[in-house]
Amino acid sequence: MNSCIYNGEVTHTRFKPVRHFLKYKTFSLLIDLDEINQLDSSINIFSHNKFNIFSFYDKDHGERDGSDLKEWVLKNISKFNIKGEINKVKILCYPRIFGYVFNPLSIFYCYEDNQLKAIFYEVKNTFNEQHTYIFKIKDNEEIAQKCRKKFYVSPFMDMETYYNFKLLNPSDKLSVFIKQTDSKGTVLTATQTGERKEFSSKQLMFNFFKYPLMTIKIIGSIHYEALLLWKKGAIYRKRDVKIKNHLSFEEYK
Repeated sequence: MNSCIYNGEVTHTRFKPVRHFLKYKTFSLLIDLDEINQLDSSINIFSHNKFNIFSFYDKDHGERDGSDLKEWVLKNISKFNIKGEINKVKILCYPRIFGYVFNPLSIFYCYEDNQLKAIFYEVKNTFNEQHTYIFKIKDNEEIAQKCRKKFYVSPFMDMETYYNFKLLNPSDKLSVFIKQTDSKGTVLTATQTGERKEFSSKQLMFNFFKYPLMTIKIIGSIHYEALLLWKKGAIYRKRDVKIKNHLSFEEYK
């Protein structure tokens, strides 16, 4: 089975306008979208598009209308003329726990056989808005991309910045590194790391107790850390544009 669980942690280091650091223990799912029905039928505490202790809903991603996610990926692969016969799509995300989830970042890994051909970075904010940054991956290319920030995420962060993504193809280890920069240097770094675990009822139940109510803690922590930033003197910036879903194909030169 290609699907698995990654137990690990998330860190954020903010360098300006005020210094701030956070680190939280988390776990993520890496789901091969072709295996989702098999996971639903074989793991009694995990469901696809149905309430359970752990669940994955199509409407949390992509068009967010419940439509097929692999078809959504393939449609955009074609739309942006990304070469390759994509036959495998995996998504890295948090699960719903007792019906609730907030995913600040979900990543779609798109493969032709075992060759990575494209990456979709699906970013959400707490206003129920979403932007997906799409990159093609050339053969044997390091998974490292750069693009201009196009989406309001934090009220304490300027829009005039760039994202620098660097990650490993998920295997025994998970590694995602994001550096946000402006014209004067690094503004923020964020990491997500983890170790591969079997996607099973036993592991999910173990994680349920190791990371209790994790998805509720994630959204709670976002607001708590925002309060700390405000108390440190960070400037609140209102969002100018309101969107539901948006995506962009990125070719940084």
